[in-house]
Amino acid sequence: MNEWNIQSRAHACQACTQPFADQQHYHTLLLEQGALLCRTDICEPCWQKQSAETTRDQAGFISHWQGVYEAPAAQPVEAIPKDTAETILRKLIEQNDPSHAPAAFILAVMLERKRILKVKEQFKREGQRVFVYEHPKTGDIFTIADPNLHLNQLEAVQQDVAHLLEHGLNPPATVSDQPAPASESGSHPENGSTLEAVTAPSVN
Repeated sequence: MNEWNIQSRAHACQACTQPFADQQHYHTLLLEQGALLCRTDICEPCWQKQSAETTRDQAGFISHWQGVYEAPAAQPVEAIPKDTAETILRKLIEQNDPSHAPAAFILAVMLERKRILKVKEQFKREGQRVFVYEHPKTGDIFTIADPNLHLNQLEAVQQDVAHLLEHGLNPPATVSDQPAPASESGSHPENGSTLEAVTAPSVN
């Protein structure tokens, strides 16, 4: 099972369709609907119309949390955007390639340690542990399965992640391209330190 997903925060209540105002409090529900994990964002008035007990009794209920809506700011267009751990993670999830599952998990853990992502929930689905991360600034949620890495797999995955951080995802091939030296494969200027053995994220 390839349990990867990014779902963006809604800009309006999905119950009454009223647009969210900047700094308005809202509620997020995560539900399992068939093979999909779906989020619903609703405003405080709509939330008050239903009790917490009723919400948790919904079919497929997984989790609920509160957030504060931040109106998106205009972003300057970069001529040559630079890949970061976050943009690479987004690209890996968009590609939906199972071979990148270990690298995606490592990147998510790195971003959680940098407090760029926050673990909102973890649960098991078909015997596999799944983490739900939230990006506090954008409200996006990332659903990423634990690939259950073994110690003898970590070195190869760390090298893969270091290469992605150094060169980006699918960089254009050139004659001068050379594999990264083994001594540099476990570090990157963005990290500032060697990648450590992965431990399970903690739910905050």
